Amino acid sequence: VALFLDLPPTEVDVNVHPTKHEVRFRDGRLVHDFLFSALHRALADVRPSDRVPDSSAAASIPVPPPDFAQTRMPLYSSGVTATPQRTDDRPGLQEVRQQFAAYESFRAPLPQTDADLPPLGYALAQLHGIYILAQNALGLIVVDMHAAHERITYEHLKEAISHEGIKVQPLLVPVSVAVSEGEADYAEEHQAAFLQLGMGVDRMGPETLSIRQIPAILNKSDAEQILRDVLSDLREFGSSDRIEAARDELLATMACHGSVRANRQLSHTEMNALLRDMERTERSGQCNHGRPTWVQLTVGELDKLFLRGQ
Repeated sequence: VALFLDLPPTEVDVNVHPTKHEVRFRDGRLVHDFLFSALHRALADVRPSDRVPDSSAAASIPVPPPDFAQTRMPLYSSGVTATPQRTDDRPGLQEVRQQFAAYESFRAPLPQTDADLPPLGYALAQLHGIYILAQNALGLIVVDMHAAHERITYEHLKEAISHEGIKVQPLLVPVSVAVSEGEADYAEEHQAAFLQLGMGVDRMGPETLSIRQIPAILNKSDAEQILRDVLSDLREFGSSDRIEAARDELLATMACHGSVRANRQLSHTEMNALLRDMERTERSGQCNHGRPTWVQLTVGELDKLFLRGQ
């Protein structure tokens, strides 16, 4: 990839190479942080609505109401004869709106018209207690409910922690850490930087540091290793994201254990609420481990599977 960056000429060091074959940023860390934050924001804000076109382009495709699976006619009559589902047998949109008015857990407003359908559509059923099948304007949506709920829970935990700030946990018995004299000098001079990360670090001798407090959420972590990692980053880069990385790893574990598990039967109201949460949550297209949380199969793709129109 080629990046074109505009910045003041004074921010470029042109005296790196005798023949000017290469130049260098005077503050490479500043440029790195700018690029990282820009990419981070762009990738984090990818939502299902960015991947699903405007539903008005496919408004002619029949779309079920939220409670479609409970209101549809039986698939079979008398155990033998198939009874096809007709779109005009479904309750009208206004009836569905009235029917769902009492459900507090269905948090997103229902659409006023078919053109206002949400990107992930409405739930039809569960498959093997693992997947949610939903119909949107383009066709079929398949959601891994555990992976989706895990991402939603993770993002909610991170948001809650960021609003509350770093809560610290004083240690009943301070942890003594042997370091080099240079590291001890640096830690003593930058105590404020450690405090901003939730760590209380004191110098107890020429080559000894004492940890008296750590972030509360990391109270079961290896305090000595965290200090060594943070100290290494601060000396090399002037900043450290070790605390945040360790915190996020712990929150990811909490989200995994706190999310809906396989074979949990969800009501249609719960499934639709999960779909609406996915549409609102950043990074909801992937779980905490990088796996996709949902896929789209269009009507055209389904037709190809069954050789329709060929």
